[in-house]
Amino acid sequence: MARRQHLPEVPLATSLLLLCAASTPSSRIGGFPALDEGLDARGAHDAAACRLPPGFDNHVLCSPSRAAAQTAQAMGLDASVEVALVDMDAGRWTGRSFADLSAAEPAALSDWIADPTQGTADGETMESVRQRVGGWLDGMAQSPGCVCAISHAMTIRAALAHALGFPLVTTPAIDIAPLSAVRLSFNRIWRLQAIAPH
Repeated sequence: MARRQHLPEVPLATSLLLLCAASTPSSRIGGFPALDEGLDARGAHDAAACRLPPGFDNHVLCSPSRAAAQTAQAMGLDASVEVALVDMDAGRWTGRSFADLSAAEPAALSDWIADPTQGTADGETMESVRQRVGGWLDGMAQSPGCVCAISHAMTIRAALAHALGFPLVTTPAIDIAPLSAVRLSFNRIWRLQAIAPH
């Protein structure tokens, strides 16, 4: 009688879709949105027309920002709040436009534009965002299945740096527009599957 061969067990994969929240007035004109800033009319319209790939609508998480919650609502999704997905804290610049800051603090704004990974003078650095969202990603890697997470451009950039191991200084070169979708999978290591604009 032939001996049955035991194949090594292959762990189930985690599929993660990082969806950037739809546009707000700040993202439209350039600025640092407040946590309670909602979508603009175009953002709400675009989110209502956006659909997730099959399977990702069963487990949806979102940043505690109003824009992320409204994005989920416009898409008809039932989302649970995940604090790790919150946008990069801009400190005293929160709620202010680039035009306003250019007039009030031109040197400080120029420094931030030259290297946004350092954050604003009293805000969060990209490294602190990477640690926050990276801890969450490490937990997600142990949870097989499909998950959609609605977050923000800087947080998604930090998540990519953590998952793929590239330097934070390169992250500003990654264009994450409103409703862009970044798809990652985890099976022993994280892999980037796609970055798709809306």
